[in-house]
Amino acid sequence: MKLLILGATGRTGKELLDQALKAGISVHALVRDIDKVKMTSRNLKLFESKKLDRTALRLAMLGCDAVLSTLNISRTSEFPWSGLRTPKDFLSNTMRNVLEVANELHIKRIIVTTAWGVNETRNDIPAWFRLLIDYSNVGVAYRDHELQERLLAASQSDWTVVRPVGLTNSRKHKQIRITINNEPKPNLTISRSNVAKFMVDIYKTGDYKNEAVTISEV
Repeated sequence: MKLLILGATGRTGKELLDQALKAGISVHALVRDIDKVKMTSRNLKLFESKKLDRTALRLAMLGCDAVLSTLNISRTSEFPWSGLRTPKDFLSNTMRNVLEVANELHIKRIIVTTAWGVNETRNDIPAWFRLLIDYSNVGVAYRDHELQERLLAASQSDWTVVRPVGLTNSRKHKQIRITINNEPKPNLTISRSNVAKFMVDIYKTGDYKNEAVTISEV
């Protein structure tokens, strides 16, 4: 088992890297700045590139059997109207590159995090949050998540889209509620640690292929 993690220096990505290594999985991590990765392991190989272009991805994906991504659109602060650090099409452009290289290297399994409220789950989120998506820079990420979900759905990959609800930094392990087509209705929070654990678990089991699932804590 060997996987590539994209987004390994982000808040959820750090948890994913930790969970994967604890599970004994060999990991390639492609990051913009290697110095931001504080973990060391004989099962970890780091790749550095300022761009997630096909050349960088091809090198990092070589020998892997899956790609797990927690990439997101980055803002300069948590304030919803703060400026963007990343291009508006960062996620969809990266996914196009991932899918092209994965096809070349015969890598089928791709697992990505998006968010509850993307695509058909928009109608399931609270009305006040829909307004925030429509009228602030929070919506930039949601719109690009929608594009990368559609790219995955149109691909020949064995994809899973993981849509977490509101993220927390709790370290407490809790049972995860799986929601598909708004049944059962999700709760409102889940820790980044439990999102990471879920991603590693379904990578190992192969569950939820070609499905988009919302996850929350029971």
